[in-house]
Amino acid sequence: MNGTSEGPIPTTVTAPGTRADVTERRRTASADHRAAFAVAPLPLAVVDGEGLVLSANDALAALFGAAPGALTGSVAAELIDLTSDARTWHAYREVLRGRQARLRCTRRLKHPDGHSLWVQITVSPMPEAAGRGAGGAVGHGAGGAALLAAADISARHELQARLRHVQMHDPVTRLPNRNLFFERLASALEAGTYDDTSTGRIGLCYLDLDGFKAVNDTLGHRVGDRLLAAVGERLTRCADRAGYGRAAAPLVARLGGDEFALLVEDSTGTDQLVDLADTTLAALQEPFDLAGQRLSVSASIGVVERRAAGTTTTGLMQAADTTLYWAKADGKARWTLFDPERNAHRMTRQALASSLRPAVERDEFVLDYQPLVGLDDEGVHGVEALVRWRHPQFGLLTPNRFIGLAEEDGSIVQLGRWVLRRACRQARAWQLEHPAREPVFVSVNVAVRQVWDSDLVADVAEILAETGLPARLLQLELTESAVMGSAGRPLQALQALSDMGVRIAIDDFGTGYSNLAYLSRLPVSVLKLDGSFVRGFQYEEGEAHTDRADEVIVEAMVQLAHRLGLTVVAECVETASQAARLRKIGCDTGQGWLYSRPVPADRISVLLRGAS
Repeated sequence: MNGTSEGPIPTTVTAPGTRADVTERRRTASADHRAAFAVAPLPLAVVDGEGLVLSANDALAALFGAAPGALTGSVAAELIDLTSDARTWHAYREVLRGRQARLRCTRRLKHPDGHSLWVQITVSPMPEAAGRGAGGAVGHGAGGAALLAAADISARHELQARLRHVQMHDPVTRLPNRNLFFERLASALEAGTYDDTSTGRIGLCYLDLDGFKAVNDTLGHRVGDRLLAAVGERLTRCADRAGYGRAAAPLVARLGGDEFALLVEDSTGTDQLVDLADTTLAALQEPFDLAGQRLSVSASIGVVERRAAGTTTTGLMQAADTTLYWAKADGKARWTLFDPERNAHRMTRQALASSLRPAVERDEFVLDYQPLVGLDDEGVHGVEALVRWRHPQFGLLTPNRFIGLAEEDGSIVQLGRWVLRRACRQARAWQLEHPAREPVFVSVNVAVRQVWDSDLVADVAEILAETGLPARLLQLELTESAVMGSAGRPLQALQALSDMGVRIAIDDFGTGYSNLAYLSRLPVSVLKLDGSFVRGFQYEEGEAHTDRADEVIVEAMVQLAHRLGLTVVAECVETASQAARLRKIGCDTGQGWLYSRPVPADRISVLLRGAS
């Protein structure tokens, strides 16, 4: 055959790199993406600019217990509960509008079969639609598609919840621990301040078991732990009863050791907290049966109730701790309500105590002097030195405001030395200013701690030598309770001072032991009768008065003192009638406002010049 035969018709082949080739590849990739989207294990959905589900994969349908395709057309925000939180709802809408690059949040959702799901939601622009919007904003333009991913984190959340429970609860009592308590307290204070639906108040019962350490020490920590657990159960029952009919029962927490707290959110006033404290004390009074052992325990409770606004966690706990201390100090087994005035006094005491020692160094103390007048000649025989504190914040303070504090912290030794030196120097100055008259002695109060904690004898000898004051012109006053029963070092010190020529006086005599027989064995030369006896002489001379017990007692003490060789000073003499009767019964010296109030040294100088 000389004709050519026709071969097979050639197949059309798209040239690589042509527009048709690119289109084909996109079609293939798009199909692959849709297939991958459909079978992806991560629950996914495509949402349009209006928030409607355009498509959802099988995993998302399974997550919600829905049939494949059943979610299409659903409102995505309602499906995954994005509308319940205003901040999350706003962020979601911003992502759909292309003004925000991503939203991530966690939601608790309800499965159709009844169980709960914890889902982590991520919403972001679709990759193919992403770009730069107007003004450079990251987004996909208004009405663009967004990809929604919903990861089931229920197992992780459950594990975190268990770990948090362990972290936030006490292993002994199973109650909320200190961490959870303070978390709830901070939340309650915030809610009480900003939530208009609350009462705006908060209450706290801060409880400590009395004598719990003895249980641990005698019966062991195992029994102690059982007791703590039993106490926790009773406190929980008390809280449940207190919360009956209310929005929430008080939170019961163990703060550590034998300390518990009952936190009342949205409290209605102090009466509610007092009722809870009463119920708690009554519940704990019933004995505990622990493995055959019957134990009784009591508790002290500090009760605080106040407005939440302006209250801090630290401030509330400090108030509760202070009030609990008051309950302990007042006798235990009771509740005590926070008292702002009492707390202010405590704060003042703390401020004074912390500044006592520096105050001596800053020379903030001054001495006033009150004359000691002879009842027979009405002449000034001596003066008592009385210390005052010119406090930069609280003004002029009398000894009853700070001497007790000084004795507690030991600064009385330093302060007492300063007073002794200043008083002796002034007495010596008066002696030199008025050489023609009989010199006056100076009487200085001495605390018992000065005798124990310092070498008082050496201090006195040094100061007398330094100032040049004769020992006979120095009188040291100690309280009756400090002197009576003295033995050992105190008695040796008193004897050494007496041998030196210093007078020893007992102040406020008649308020303590009043043992005149014991006085005969002490190196004492002066008794100062407590002012309560003299104040009993209120009636005028010649006035009918059926009860003269005070006068009879004073007369008997004066006579016995004189037989022991002691002189007697009457304090708080305020009227001429009192002075006359004291003179009549033989009292030697008077001291009080009848003669002069405590005055600065220059006023005493004037008084001495007038008497010269």
